[in-house]
Amino acid sequence: MNPFVHKTLVVQLRSEGTGRCPVLAHLSYAADDPFAVTAAFGHDGRILACWRLDREMLSVGLARPVGVGDVRLRPAATGEWHELRMEFLGDVRPDGTRHRAVVFAWAPAIAGFLRETHRIVPPGRERVPVDELLAEILSTG
Repeated sequence: MNPFVHKTLVVQLRSEGTGRCPVLAHLSYAADDPFAVTAAFGHDGRILACWRLDREMLSVGLARPVGVGDVRLRPAATGEWHELRMEFLGDVRPDGTRHRAVVFAWAPAIAGFLRETHRIVPPGRERVPVDELLAEILSTG
């Protein structure tokens, strides 16, 4: 079994003062980091932003609003089109406001990606190698 899942999706970025524009979202998941999904957003060969998302939070966000910090997810629907709305809050600007971006992804594609990750590490079966991590920390003094 492959301990890694990668999926590239075309998503819609909505930033302040603009409508939606297409960007690529590169989603990746590795069994050795079972709680996290990495989402790298790119356009014209450049990475615009990279976020590490909690896999369970991503799954919950498909069904109901979740998140109170820098990442907020919720389902969004327009007619028959079901999306996952992902809001990302960035650094604080000089005026005290924060950079903000909203990304809309096709919900069935996100759900399919999550199903692939669940085949590798089922929900509730995630394991963090605490003993190995402690041994490594203690061996480096």
